[in-house]
Amino acid sequence: MNWIIFSYSLPAQASSGPRVTLWRRLRRLGAISPTGGIYILPAQDMCVEAFQWLAQEIKQANGQAMVMSVQQLEGLTDQQLIDLFREARQEDYAELKTQVTNLEQTITVEKNTEKFVDFREALTKLQKQYSDIRQIDYFDSPDGVQLAAQLAKIAKTLAPVVEPSPQIAQVSIESYRDRVWGTRPKPHVDRLACAWLIRRFINAEATIRYAHQPIAAEVTFDMSEAEFSHTGNLCTFETMIQAFDLDTPGLSLLAEIVHEIDLQDERYFHPEITGVEAILKGWLQLDLPDTELEKYGIALFEGLISELSTRS
Repeated sequence: MNWIIFSYSLPAQASSGPRVTLWRRLRRLGAISPTGGIYILPAQDMCVEAFQWLAQEIKQANGQAMVMSVQQLEGLTDQQLIDLFREARQEDYAELKTQVTNLEQTITVEKNTEKFVDFREALTKLQKQYSDIRQIDYFDSPDGVQLAAQLAKIAKTLAPVVEPSPQIAQVSIESYRDRVWGTRPKPHVDRLACAWLIRRFINAEATIRYAHQPIAAEVTFDMSEAEFSHTGNLCTFETMIQAFDLDTPGLSLLAEIVHEIDLQDERYFHPEITGVEAILKGWLQLDLPDTELEKYGIALFEGLISELSTRS
């Protein structure tokens, strides 16, 4: 297995401030230091880039830094290094679990549902902390899986009471493989997610037309009297997932993010929601062409599904 080694030194006269800042940044990267003077990360592109940026900053501060790739460290097996990474994340998860358990116990004792708004805000912060740890949990600590389940349980408790989702009639992907699709211009979260679904699961080269009025034989989605649209308390994306009977890892979590941004009914709580919503609003403010919005949206949802699939 390949590893990235980072070693540095700062000028003797440097104050403690830069040293503390550097230590905190290395900690946020999830680097381990099994022996004095070196820090280790798995040889992933993002880790290599992070160490290279740190090395550049240290050199600009008249320090010295070295980044190198190795296949094995003397006296430490790959499994021993992996165990060290998992132990470090175990400590992070344990610290967060204390806060999560405290919130869970408070919710159990507190019967006043009016305070659920405050609890949801607290949950969102805890979910963000979990997401930050998960990002540097390079070797999937079992504690992370358990904590994710606990957070999901709290989110379900705090979710508003909603009517059961309607049953959606299933259709064949094959019968839609060569169809032309149509939806409204200026696609936002629901329509962009549907466009991604069409290209990901039905036909990567499908024609998707953006217009206020459909044409004959066009499969319409997320517009007036569309073939696929909101159904009961489901957004169009959720409707299409059920209609085509899709069950890919991470897809249910992605659907919850799309649902909350589109319907804003406080049914789901995920730390990604705020960031994704801000990005989508920014694109609309830039007044991008529909095809550009679709291209960016597909890239965004492809990245999200890749990350969310690791939590399923």
